[in-house]
Amino acid sequence: MEQPQTALKGLVFALAGYASYSVHDAVVKALQDYSVFQILFFAMLFTYVPFSVARIAAGNQLSVTPKFPKLAFTRALLHVSSLGFAFSAFATLPLVEAYVLLFCTPLIISLLAVIFLGEQIALVRWGLILMGLVGVIVVLRPSIETIQIGHILALSCSFCSAASAIIARKIGSSENMATMILFPLLATIFVSGAALYFVYIPMPIEHLGMMFLVGALGLLGQYCILTGFRLAPAAYIAPMQYSQIVWAIIFGYLFFNESVDQWVIIGSLITIFSGIGMLLRERQVSSIRANLNTRNGRVVGAPLMKPKEAEKSDEWSN
Repeated sequence: MEQPQTALKGLVFALAGYASYSVHDAVVKALQDYSVFQILFFAMLFTYVPFSVARIAAGNQLSVTPKFPKLAFTRALLHVSSLGFAFSAFATLPLVEAYVLLFCTPLIISLLAVIFLGEQIALVRWGLILMGLVGVIVVLRPSIETIQIGHILALSCSFCSAASAIIARKIGSSENMATMILFPLLATIFVSGAALYFVYIPMPIEHLGMMFLVGALGLLGQYCILTGFRLAPAAYIAPMQYSQIVWAIIFGYLFFNESVDQWVIIGSLITIFSGIGMLLRERQVSSIRANLNTRNGRVVGAPLMKPKEAEKSDEWSN
């Protein structure tokens, strides 16, 4: 009985984490009058400082010197780019449309894994990839008139997140968590801080408080999702990210006067079923299970499963 109860706790943590990220994204959208770099700088500053204080207080002496510096720096820059693209997409697109495009990340990971990791894609996975693309087409109904810059930004975010995930899978088992978390955070602060000189706009205290909230919600979401992965198998936790579609519909309607037509709902469901199907398929085929072990792209500390975690997932799923 203890294992199902623990798994349920993991699901609750995961749902809370993805809900935190949904509120995070809604607040970012509400701050759309400010430059993405200004939002990123203050949000990451408020995230980095409490993380560093907690790390020092815990007396963690792990080295932050990367074993693969080029890949670590590349991953950090990809993380900065993905955040910038995502924040810009939230400012220009309805939340639901932005999420559907961001949820293309697992599909892109599968394709990049073939190119850079030499993985083989079975016919079923090709079908799921095509199914996900159909869902995106149904949502967007692309034409010269309907495609906006926000759609391109959201897809760019998905590509950057997928590339970052591929690097995380390659080096995550060798690098320690401090390196995996600190490098993306520091890169974000340095890049956005350098740009801040050119884009800074004075802001009232309540908007500064909202930027603090963005950082706090990102930290809370990260903690809850990682806790969920520790308590339950990845096959249970990963599909919970699609709960963000529900939050996007609610927040879009309540706060941004966004309406959702039937085609957006249908396309979202197709994309969600495609993503869940791919997760289940990867869990069944051990040789490609590594895709499941890549954490959600929004979690900056995204190491692969430790061996003991993988063994526990296998035991619970048998």
